[in-house]
Amino acid sequence: MALSIFLPSTTGMEAQGHALGQVATNIANVSTVGYRTNETLFYTLLGSNPVVKSNASGINSSRVDIDGVGYYDRTNILDQGVVTSTGNNYDVAISGEENAFFMVKDEFNNTYYTRAGNFATRTENGVTYLVSQNGLKVQGFPSIDGKEEFSAAPENIVIKYPETIPPVPTTEATITANVPAEGVDSSSYAMTIYAESHDGETMNMIFKKVEGKANTWELSFHVEGGTATGSATEVVFDSRGNVETPKVLDVAINWDDGDTNNIHLDISNMTQLAGSQGTTYVKQDGAEAGHFMKSFIDKDGIVKAYYSNGDTYNFAKLTLVGFSAPENMTPYEGTMFEANGTTGNSFYVDNGILVPQSLESSAVNIEEEFSNMIMIQRAYSSNAQTFTTANEMLELLVDLKT
Repeated sequence: MALSIFLPSTTGMEAQGHALGQVATNIANVSTVGYRTNETLFYTLLGSNPVVKSNASGINSSRVDIDGVGYYDRTNILDQGVVTSTGNNYDVAISGEENAFFMVKDEFNNTYYTRAGNFATRTENGVTYLVSQNGLKVQGFPSIDGKEEFSAAPENIVIKYPETIPPVPTTEATITANVPAEGVDSSSYAMTIYAESHDGETMNMIFKKVEGKANTWELSFHVEGGTATGSATEVVFDSRGNVETPKVLDVAINWDDGDTNNIHLDISNMTQLAGSQGTTYVKQDGAEAGHFMKSFIDKDGIVKAYYSNGDTYNFAKLTLVGFSAPENMTPYEGTMFEANGTTGNSFYVDNGILVPQSLESSAVNIEEEFSNMIMIQRAYSSNAQTFTTANEMLELLVDLKT
């Protein structure tokens, strides 16, 4: 009896032991952000008869394959984990699209891809970078103007922002107020406006009754430190006290320091009614100078700073990459993958699939892993029993010969 009778059960125990290790690894990573499960697949080792081949020299060679089972591992790259909220400003999850990966680079400029969006910041030589949980630099399209324009080529995302930003200039304004129909010859209404170098100035609208014209008022504007001119010089109200003309006008301000404002002003809700002068509502789109409050990643993947005046400053836009055959990516380290010759063409994925302040959890299905563990245990035990039986048969043969 040949010793080869032990090979099938030996390879079976080795394969099942390895499979159990993969299950154990999956269970251990049930809480690892962006983790993809590994599974062990099996193939048969067939052929106990000689295999004869001829080479170019006409020399025959033969070999004998063994019986048993072989194995290999596969990472289920396209499985998705559940997205859960974290509240962390630099956490971001990819949702609803399995073929999209964050791009990161190591210190040697090697490129890797990951679904783990638990990012943080790290400062090196005075420069603060956005980095992955294992310290690689996150890639993004850097902002050109701090607003909506981004470059076409990804780079390391640098967290750099002004501590303060200038005021947001007023370009549109609306006022609701009453001009007394009687008892006054003039009235004035104030509103706060902003310019790039003016952090809140008072502009007065001055209504002066026009003699000889019913319901007609001469309109002028006044600001300290500049000259304001309106596109209309008279305002006419109808018999019901509503503005007849103009309902909107433009105000041009030339500041003494060279700054300018052009404000589109809506006065259609002003009235001329009996009663006192009063301003009930003023709205304008300018804002005071802003002080840095926080930085974060938004739903469009834009890494930005937020300021006390409600304005924002963009650093970069996260780079998301997909592949023609993403399932062929090579697992590298942790939750990172590498592209290779079988992943096909790469392409940038449009944002809009991101969930800010959230993370994609591990793709491990704990119930499925326990089920696999039971099957592996039974298969291993069966192979062990086969080995024991073969050993008993060999011992019996030895006894017979003696």
